[in-house]
Amino acid sequence: MAVSTTLLTESVLGWSIFAVVLVVILAFCWVYIRKYQSRQESEVISTITAICALAIALITSALLPVDIFLVSFMKYPNGTYKEWAANNETRKQIEDTVLYGYYTLYSIILFCVFLWIPFVYFYYEEKDYDNGNKCLQVKNALKYTIGFIIVCAALLLIGAFVPLDAPPNQNSTQWEKVQYLFEELGSSDGLAALSFSISSLTLIGMLAVITYTAYGMSVLPLNLIKGTRSIVYERLENTEDIEEVEHQIEKIKAKCEDGRPLSMRDRRNMQELEAKLQVLRRRGRHLEIAERNCCTKVGTALRPIKILLGIFFILVALLFTVALFISNLDKALHSAGISTGFIIFGTNLTNPLNELLLALQPVFPLDYVLITVITMYFVLTSMAGIRNMGIWFFWIRLFKIRPRRTRPQALLFLCMILLLIVLHTSYMIYSLAPQYVMYGSQKYLVQSPVPMTDVTQGNQTTGTTKICDAEAPEDQCTVTRSYLFLHKFWFFSTIYYFGNWAFIVVFLIGLTVSCCKGKKSVIEGEVEADDSDLSDDEYVH
Repeated sequence: MAVSTTLLTESVLGWSIFAVVLVVILAFCWVYIRKYQSRQESEVISTITAICALAIALITSALLPVDIFLVSFMKYPNGTYKEWAANNETRKQIEDTVLYGYYTLYSIILFCVFLWIPFVYFYYEEKDYDNGNKCLQVKNALKYTIGFIIVCAALLLIGAFVPLDAPPNQNSTQWEKVQYLFEELGSSDGLAALSFSISSLTLIGMLAVITYTAYGMSVLPLNLIKGTRSIVYERLENTEDIEEVEHQIEKIKAKCEDGRPLSMRDRRNMQELEAKLQVLRRRGRHLEIAERNCCTKVGTALRPIKILLGIFFILVALLFTVALFISNLDKALHSAGISTGFIIFGTNLTNPLNELLLALQPVFPLDYVLITVITMYFVLTSMAGIRNMGIWFFWIRLFKIRPRRTRPQALLFLCMILLLIVLHTSYMIYSLAPQYVMYGSQKYLVQSPVPMTDVTQGNQTTGTTKICDAEAPEDQCTVTRSYLFLHKFWFFSTIYYFGNWAFIVVFLIGLTVSCCKGKKSVIEGEVEADDSDLSDDEYVH
C-alpha cells in the first residue's frame, strides 16, 4: 500500500509540473498569436488553428524534460531503486505511459501538418475567390488537402513495411519475406509506421533548424546587445529624405511646365519617387507613434538588462555550439560509422553541457530546470529567426512576420515550421548532452569484492555508486523513451549527424553577418518598400 502511494505521488509530481507548463504554454501562445496577428485580416478559425498548433509544438518540446525526470526519479541518489520502482513491470508501465504520450503528440502533429493546417490555409485562400460560398470553399480546400493526405498515407505505408531487422534467413522465398514483413507490422502495432512518418518530417524540421534556429541563435542576442537606433535621429533623417525626394519630384515636374510631355524615363523616375515618398511618409507616421509609445520608453529604461540578457544568450549559444561540435567529433571518432547512424552509447570526450547537467544533479531540481530552459531556448530562438528572416521558399520570400500585421496564412506557415522544428529539437538536445538525455540523473551500484585477511570471514563485497552509462547492466539503468524513439531508424540518424555539422556552419555564418550589421530601426519591419505579402498594408492613424 505504501509503495502504491509513493508511486502515485511521484507520478503526480512529474505530471503536475507538466500540467503547470501546459497552462503557461497556452497563455503564451494566445498572447504571441494575438501580438502578430493582422487586425484587419484576422479570422477566428485561423486564429484558433495557429494557437493550437503553436501550443502542440511547445507541449511536445516540454515532454522531453518530463521523460528525463520520470526515469531519474525511479532511483535514489545511492543508485538503488525506490520501493515503488523495484518491480520491473511498474517501471515498464511508467515508460509506456511516456512512450504513448510521445506517440499521441506526434500523431496530433501528423494530423496538423497533413490535414488541419493545410485545410485551414486553403479554406482561407479560397475565400477571396468564392464570393462567400462556404460549401465551395470547403470543397476546394478539401481538394487541395487530399494531396497532403496522400503523402501522409505513403509515409505510413513505407514505415509499416520497412523492417528494423534483417530477415533471419536470407535464402527464404519471396512469400516468406512478405510474411516476415507482415509479422513485423503486427508485432510493432503500427508504431514503426508512425515513427517513420515522424522521422521523415523531422528531416524537414532539420532543414528549418539549420535555416531559422541557427540564425536566430546569433541574431537574438546581438540585437539585444546592440539595441535600436535613436528615434529622434531617425525622424530627423526621415524628414531630410522626404525633403530631398520632394525636391527631385519638383525638378521633374518643372520639365513639363511649358506643356511638353515627360519622357518615358522621367515618367518612370516620377513613379519611383512618388512610391518612395509614400513609404517615407508612412515611415514618419510610424516613427511619430513609436516616439509617443510607452513601451519604447520602458525599453530604453531596461537597456542595461537587455545588454546582460544578450551577453548571456550569446554565451549560451557558444556553449551549445562547442557542445555540439564535441558531440559530433566524438561520434566521428568512436562510432561504427555511417552504417550504424553514428550512434554511440555514452560519451568518450568531455562535453561541457553534459558535464554541467551531471554536476547539477545533486541540487534538485536544477538539472531539470536547465534541460527545460535548453528546450525552450531552441524554440524561442527559432521563433526569433523566423520573425527576422520571414518565411521563404528557396529564394522567394512568401511572408513577413510583423507585429499586428501578419496575415493568417503567414501565421499558419509559422506554426507548421515550428511543429517541424520541435520534432528535430529532441535530437539536437540529445547531441548536446547525450549521456544525460539517455539516462537522466540515474546512478547504479557496482559490487566489488573486499580483500579479507581472515579467510574464515568469507567473501564480502562493497558497493560503489556510478553514473549510468552504456556499461551499466540493463536492469540497473532505464533508457529514456526519447532516445529509443530517435534511433529507431539508423539512416535517419546518419542524416541528422551531417545536419548538425551544417547547423554549426550556418550559425557561425549568421554570427558573422549579425556582427557586421548595424543597429536596427526602432520600427524594423513595419514599413518596407518591397512588401510582397500585403501584410503591411494597414496604415497607422
